[in-house]
Amino acid sequence: MHRPVAFATTLALALGLGPRAMAEDAPLNVLATIGMIADVAQNVAGPCATVSTLIGAGTDPHDYSATPRDVQALASAELIFYVDAALEERLAGVLQNFADRTPTIGLVAATFDSADLLADPDAPGTLDPHLWMDVSRWMKIAPVIADEITRLRPACQQGIQDNLAQYTAQLDALHDWVEETIATIPVQQRMLVTAHDAFAYYSNAYGIEASEAIEGLSTTSEASIGDIRNVAAFVVENSVPAVFVETTLNPRTIDALIAEAQSLGHDVTLGGALYSDAMGDVGTAEGTYIGMIRHNTATIAHALGGTVPPLPDLLRDWAETWDMAQ
Repeated sequence: MHRPVAFATTLALALGLGPRAMAEDAPLNVLATIGMIADVAQNVAGPCATVSTLIGAGTDPHDYSATPRDVQALASAELIFYVDAALEERLAGVLQNFADRTPTIGLVAATFDSADLLADPDAPGTLDPHLWMDVSRWMKIAPVIADEITRLRPACQQGIQDNLAQYTAQLDALHDWVEETIATIPVQQRMLVTAHDAFAYYSNAYGIEASEAIEGLSTTSEASIGDIRNVAAFVVENSVPAVFVETTLNPRTIDALIAEAQSLGHDVTLGGALYSDAMGDVGTAEGTYIGMIRHNTATIAHALGGTVPPLPDLLRDWAETWDMAQ
């Protein structure tokens, strides 16, 4: 029963391929905390890595604690990527423990200068970790990921560099498309109101005039009635036509906001669900980084009075993969 495996091992050793060489030919086992990292890593690595996601769709990374299965996944990984302790708040200690035995890369620290980062307005000295909302910023993690995987799989260097060039060109095109789409929304209606403050990078990058959120950057504390009333007052004062729920959060705060605005005489609608701290389900277009950003942008534009132009030609292959009209 086990003869083919034994034969393969014997042959490899006869050819001078020891266990280490054989391991270096296998796909690298990469673990990313969130899908927005994992999808970038898989696109860059191609067949040279198998990339898994620790925190799945619909799950809030701010409030996520490691399970025994997660610890096993971390223990078997050869390379670990995460954003920053400002996002994976309850995983920070676990990740630090694994950093002593496995390359564990905090991508904010490894990629960005302080000038690239926004601060938490409610907590000076704390960064806003939601950089993936600005495609032009988030794409900067791709070369860092490429270098780390290449270091552990040097034979893959050329393939990884080719993948990197192709994928970053797609992200460049996506960034331009988001900018073009948001520009179709009437200026006075470019008001983005969400459940928690995850869209500041998006608003700054793409010309949103103002953004408001019921909860702050972290979701570990409950929103108060006062928070809801303050945002409702903003909605009424600015005649905001629609507000948005997020897929990782309970919709009750947005429902309460809508009810409060309506009690003040303003009929605001629910504009749809946005992906903020997690992508969509695996196996869907929204389960990719490009699809997440496309969905959010189209949802915002439709709800706030804009139009959605076709995707650029550089995203044709992506659109065809998901049977999606450009």
